[in-house]
Amino acid sequence: MLQGKKILIGVCGSIAAYKSAEITRLLVKAGVEVRIIMTPAAKDFITPLTFSTLSKHPVLSNFSKKNTGQWNSHVELGLWADLLLIAPVTANTLAKMAIGQCDNLLMATYLSARCPIVLAPAMDLDMYAHPSVTKAMATLKSYGNQFIEAEYGDLASGLVGKGRLAEPEHILSYLKHLFNEKKDLEGKKVLITAGPTHESIDPVRFIGNHSSGKMGIALAEAAQRRGADVTLVIGPTNESLSGVAGELVRVVTAEEMYQYCTEKFEEQDVVILAAAVADYAPAEIHKQKIKKSGTSMTLQLTQTIDIALSLGKRKTHQFIVGFALETEKELEHARAKLEKKNLDLIILNSLNDPGAGFQHDTNKISILNKENKVIKFELKSKKEAANDIMDEIVASI
Repeated sequence: MLQGKKILIGVCGSIAAYKSAEITRLLVKAGVEVRIIMTPAAKDFITPLTFSTLSKHPVLSNFSKKNTGQWNSHVELGLWADLLLIAPVTANTLAKMAIGQCDNLLMATYLSARCPIVLAPAMDLDMYAHPSVTKAMATLKSYGNQFIEAEYGDLASGLVGKGRLAEPEHILSYLKHLFNEKKDLEGKKVLITAGPTHESIDPVRFIGNHSSGKMGIALAEAAQRRGADVTLVIGPTNESLSGVAGELVRVVTAEEMYQYCTEKFEEQDVVILAAAVADYAPAEIHKQKIKKSGTSMTLQLTQTIDIALSLGKRKTHQFIVGFALETEKELEHARAKLEKKNLDLIILNSLNDPGAGFQHDTNKISILNKENKVIKFELKSKKEAANDIMDEIVASI
């Protein structure tokens, strides 16, 4: 998949630059010819000698070679590469890319490149969530750039949150899929639901769950890379949606999600129901905040509309994929859901598996079909799991 490819890696000034050395090592080991461009600030964090040793090529940083005045042609670099990967890309470089500010060799090469461009951000969590950064990422996404989302974990600031450069192994996996992917969903319309729903109790309280929407977002990104026309219907989430290039519909309640899905259902080829939709909602939504009174309170709930069941009954040509998050009798409950709701595939994960389920960047899934075939996978990143799911969908439709 990567053997013989030519990848240009841009390294920006971030503490995460040390991971770029491992990315370089892994790519060279996979048979890739790697060239490195460092921004001036990157040299404060890691030496060019490290990259030249690992890549077996001189590291470029300036527009010309010292002493000789020989030009380092950013045009030739942009034409040479099969792919430009900037990892880590900082908030500063994202802003420059968004407005075309060309003040170093990496920026000049980016503006000249004709190959696919993949950006892997790294910064502190508040920077990553800042409107100026999310706007820059949205702008770059609209230009056709692809993003490998930052991951959740310990940050150099001492804080814990989303902003870590994706692990080198995850970046390598992404690139493998990128080069190996066929446009096997081109011309297909794919509707994906993701995230939780919030069912209001009063103006300040709601019933919800711990779903982050990570799995559904990863599925949307995987489907669009394969050429699908993607619509993502997502409940309340704090996750970045910068990598989603298709139609994005934000909803809050189960009813809102149901209404949009049914409205668009007939025109879809594939429907993936990854959202964690509330099964029950308060029978009455109080107009004013409920004041604390007594030592207990009884809340009357009513069932919400079962979106999967409803769409399964209406199915004509659509291929419907459901999800089952279980805590006991996992396979038994998943099979029952597959049959009852007239699904074509169901993706099972268990809260008994460490690293699976809500909030995690990883997932451990099993895929069940109508013929009682079960395909079990090891713990993987949700992006890798999304590709596994897409492979099975493509093989089945």
